[in-house]
Amino acid sequence: MGKIVISTNATLDGVVQDPDGQEGFELGGWFHQFVGGKDLEDWAANETEELLGAQALLLGRRSGEWFESRMRDGAEVRVSREWADRMNSIPKYVVSSTLEHSQWCNTTVLNSAAVKEISELRRTVDGEILVYGSYQLVRTLIAQNLADELRLVVFPVVLGTGLRLFDETSDKKPLHLVDTRKIGDGLMLNTYEFVQG
Repeated sequence: MGKIVISTNATLDGVVQDPDGQEGFELGGWFHQFVGGKDLEDWAANETEELLGAQALLLGRRSGEWFESRMRDGAEVRVSREWADRMNSIPKYVVSSTLEHSQWCNTTVLNSAAVKEISELRRTVDGEILVYGSYQLVRTLIAQNLADELRLVVFPVVLGTGLRLFDETSDKKPLHLVDTRKIGDGLMLNTYEFVQG
């Protein structure tokens, strides 16, 4: 049975919006403003290890298109060649009500009954199903009790405004802290399990 793992970067006050500054959010671009050197090296090593350990990738349409364009343009090779190769080779599932197919290799579009298809994917994939970005999808996964684990890399900045991962929840969602560790000199990785039931 698969395990759906949400992996995301957030500010100290929980903002996940526009980390690279390309969405036009006035406070966007916080990722590279507050990480570099050893922090960036260790973050990239963590991302590579995480992706190499996954069996599939689950993305929303916008995140899927963003990653696909970055891989096509070679921009994400700066994380590591190993990471980029795995991004292209891993089975990918993109949830969209508007996209019919994807040009990105090894990609399946889930669009008819996404929750049912994700539940089936969770039953058939043996290992971790990693979710990057995809905040609308993440909220659906949490609301439908399909998320098993949250890996949250916290950046040492407070923005005060912006889209947060948990802006809207349908109910209380208890989590259990599994691990916490420092990445580089200034980032913190917190790993939580969603308490089911």
